Amino acid sequence: MIELITGSVDDRSARGIAAAVGRLVSDGSFPPGARLPTVRDVARELGVSPTTVSEAWRSLTRAGAIQTRGRSGTFVAAPGAPRAGWRFAQMGTAAVVARDLSTGVPDHDLLPDLTDALKRLGDGRLTAGYLDDPVLPALEEVLRDRWPFPPERLTVVDGALDALDRVITAVVRFGDHVIVENPAFPPLLDLLQTVGATVLGVPLDDQGMRPDRLHGVLAEHPAVAVFLQPRAHNPTGVSLSATRAAEIATILGEFPGATVVEDDHAGDIATAPPVSLGSFLPGRTLHVASFSKSHGPDLRLAAIGGPASLVAAVADRRHLGPGWSSRLLQAVLLDLLTDPGAMAQVADARGAYAARRTALLTRLHERGVTATAADGINLWMAVDDQQIAMVSLAARGIAVAPGAPFCVTPLAGDHVRVTAGLVAGGYDDLADALASAAILDSRGSGPRTRQHPRGWR
Repeated sequence: MIELITGSVDDRSARGIAAAVGRLVSDGSFPPGARLPTVRDVARELGVSPTTVSEAWRSLTRAGAIQTRGRSGTFVAAPGAPRAGWRFAQMGTAAVVARDLSTGVPDHDLLPDLTDALKRLGDGRLTAGYLDDPVLPALEEVLRDRWPFPPERLTVVDGALDALDRVITAVVRFGDHVIVENPAFPPLLDLLQTVGATVLGVPLDDQGMRPDRLHGVLAEHPAVAVFLQPRAHNPTGVSLSATRAAEIATILGEFPGATVVEDDHAGDIATAPPVSLGSFLPGRTLHVASFSKSHGPDLRLAAIGGPASLVAAVADRRHLGPGWSSRLLQAVLLDLLTDPGAMAQVADARGAYAARRTALLTRLHERGVTATAADGINLWMAVDDQQIAMVSLAARGIAVAPGAPFCVTPLAGDHVRVTAGLVAGGYDDLADALASAAILDSRGSGPRTRQHPRGWR
């Protein structure tokens, strides 16, 4: 076994070793259950330090390729073996609470009514064929009109996470460096973990990813992809400004190997205008437009648009699986995107979410709490201690999402995410509870005022 490893490793960095062993696992050279040589033996044969091999083993463990069993050694994992540390599983609450603000889901009452759209369809021919276009031509025309840059090709998939999953499969290989925002959406980090990517986080400010830090990371670690949320960043609510998009595009122009993947998950409930790096780098930008939060999670629809070669890689692979996203659901979405009544309902929802964010954010700031909620449905709140804050709120019947799963690397302070879009009243009482949980006062005199810790920047 050790001879196979030494013969397969060309790049003797931790990344190169992990990639080589990962290929041996994938092609069956190392079958499930096989015991790997010790770290010291591999290090000696490769002429590298044990620390380098240990780092490679950690990458393989995170990707689910191998498992460590203490003193028994390290073994090739069985297919489907559970991976350690799923971030997505840490976001929700297992407790029954009166007010669950941990979910990050839209308010059902603010979604457009599907009744009229379903009545207007009335065309059974949508369900009749396997060989029709995977995207309804009329829907594609509407999507192209809405797109923030002229895409060479468009396709429709089953929601934003399905889009990210398929794009990652097409673009990222084991050991590749990938850049994301820090904090980032936990399921994205989980998806990148499943393919064994090396994830690097770049901090944000109030205009998006910081260009100076992005340049530094790219200069040290050439990346194959940069993942961005251009509007209503989850969890902070930050939206990319046009100026910042131009700055990031200029930096990426110096590093031509990175594909830009934009997750516009908030869609039509975002108040910020659509901004895309595709306006500057159309040949390298894949833009994902989701309709779950604006038009209904159960529609399970998102569109991917960008360079024809990259979109084709996603669309062609889908032919071997689901083939296409339901044309019935596509027809419902088309109706909602063009019907004046449905468009008005979405506009009303956008205004309602903005009012809710502002109301809660204002009251928190009045109580000395540091929080951001510039757009979307989430509020990112600094807390002195994440665990204490969550326990304190749970005791009051309130659930929020912990901040730790969002962090690629630890931030300057603890945070929690609050789904402000679900708060339609009782702002003062909720703000009192959140402030009491966020700010610890050893003197027992209630919340204290503090300066912004810049913890998410």
